[in-house]
Amino acid sequence: MSPLKTCLSAALLCALVPSTLADSAGEKEWINLFNGKDLNDWAIKIRHSKLGENTHNTFRVEDGLLKVRYDQYPSFDHEFGHIFYTPQDFSYYRIELQYRFVGQQVANGPAWANRNNGIMYHAQAPETMGLDQDFPLSMEYQLLGGLNEGERSTANLCTPGTHVVMGNVLRKDHCINSSSATYNGDDWVNISLEVHGRELAVHTVEGAEVMRYRDLQKDDGSALERGYIALQAESAPIDFKVVRLLNLEGCMDPEANNYKSYLVKHDSKACQY
Repeated sequence: MSPLKTCLSAALLCALVPSTLADSAGEKEWINLFNGKDLNDWAIKIRHSKLGENTHNTFRVEDGLLKVRYDQYPSFDHEFGHIFYTPQDFSYYRIELQYRFVGQQVANGPAWANRNNGIMYHAQAPETMGLDQDFPLSMEYQLLGGLNEGERSTANLCTPGTHVVMGNVLRKDHCINSSSATYNGDDWVNISLEVHGRELAVHTVEGAEVMRYRDLQKDDGSALERGYIALQAESAPIDFKVVRLLNLEGCMDPEANNYKSYLVKHDSKACQY
């Protein structure tokens, strides 16, 4: 029996349960994708290396941070890397993340990749990537650091094997700039991404919306509705401090014990009564 129905049969509960349910329904259940301690829930895939090989200790956890480093590389041969959160894929969700670029790009890193990284979302499963594949099929929330001259926005969109619609235009250009400010130096930057399946994606930087688009799709026009989340290693050292996700898909039935008022996609199988 649901708490609401129980309330109807007991006057005392009727006075107490509604506010409790309201509080519980609005309480957001964030998932800390990075726990600040280890990479146990993550799978590493670096170009030219097999899944699970952390080539030259590229990804590491130090001082409570998830770090990308190149100090153990004898040379760099386009060994672009990705670290995937593997417990599950997602479709409707909000990600919040803090990042900062630090230090110098690895020698022989391509000029375009200097202070360049990204969040790959709606990505293919890591085990489906080829040995020499550089980037997963995905949407990329691109992270760029300023180069101390000119403008260089962050929270851009890149589309490896994918397309989106902006306004009423199908965009096939590989990277599209956001309206964000330029962030020079090594300061922490706070960003978020909200995704509603294939329907909508919104990029936010320091609380301000900088980009939105819809109709997420693969190059062949088929819908891209869900996938895995990965962080990149593109030849520039970077730190990640907060990496957390709010699943926006779940039980939206107010009669259920686990009803959440902030959800945007109903999953009847998730409801508990």
